[in-house]
Amino acid sequence: MNIAMINGSPKPSGSNSGILLGMLEPLISDGNELHYYTPNKRPLSSEEYSELCRMDALVLAFPLYYDGIPSHLFQLLVTLEGYLKAERDRDIYVYALINNGFYEGHQNHIALEILRHWCTRAGVHFGQALGQGAGEMLGSLGKVPLGRGPLKNLGRAMHSLAGSIQSRSSGESQLFSPNFPRFAWKWSATHSFFRATARKNGLRPKDLLRRK
Repeated sequence: MNIAMINGSPKPSGSNSGILLGMLEPLISDGNELHYYTPNKRPLSSEEYSELCRMDALVLAFPLYYDGIPSHLFQLLVTLEGYLKAERDRDIYVYALINNGFYEGHQNHIALEILRHWCTRAGVHFGQALGQGAGEMLGSLGKVPLGRGPLKNLGRAMHSLAGSIQSRSSGESQLFSPNFPRFAWKWSATHSFFRATARKNGLRPKDLLRRK
């Protein structure tokens, strides 16, 4: 089976979307051919759009932007829709890995529905989507095994998604938060990220609250 792994993050490297695709890869690589696409680095060529029409499954990984899909990825979908209607010769299933900076994973529900409606327009099957809350934590959890500690919910959901992909079927979408207390996540984000970033840029914590 040919599976397209599409990193829809605007970041050129080190993205949470890339981390999620990396977690999924060993769960679906056996017996399948994985093809990677990074439209954040350059627009896809017409040949690459045609390749996507010959895939058995598309896996889109992207961050939440204003409750929706990042604009460059949305443009890819708009263009791909035309190619699919003209060139698709098989059933294609679409799956998604969505992450957002809010703690609550259900914040991803609008982006999920946008993708579901796009699948209907493009004539492909919506398979399943995962919506991970507190996505910015992923970069600091590289040594935590999938399915353990803060990644317990994600691990369970990843195995469900992998099963749907392997069987080319639809599954129940899951929106979830990390297995980590919300107050601790908020404290860590404030002290380890926002204030640390401010200091690197020559600002004091109170400067973050300053209004003109």
